[in-house]
Amino acid sequence: MNFDLLDASAAGMTAQRDALDVAARNMAAAQAAGPKGSYTRLEPVFEVVRDDAGDSSVEFTGTRPDRASDGDALEEMLAAMNASRAYEADASLFDVGKRLAQQTIDMGRL
Repeated sequence: MNFDLLDASAAGMTAQRDALDVAARNMAAAQAAGPKGSYTRLEPVFEVVRDDAGDSSVEFTGTRPDRASDGDALEEMLAAMNASRAYEADASLFDVGKRLAQQTIDMGRL
């Protein structure tokens, strides 16, 4: 049985969890710097990775400094909300895949 849907949604949840960690770090740095302060905003980096079987997935590969942005706490809160919503979407997709797999198993019992 092939679980591509489950694998893809699980990889997406992992990547978005990492993006949420970066957003939380940026939010803490922005609040510590204050409204007039500056900080180095980090930007999550994602990459499409292919395995030996030819399957691909999106993975978090680290961060890079975003020198073009003078971010603030509000911008970082929005980034955290976006990562959280993307995580929830991947979790919903995972749930659908899990239900489909269970229904397929149940059909085999008939």
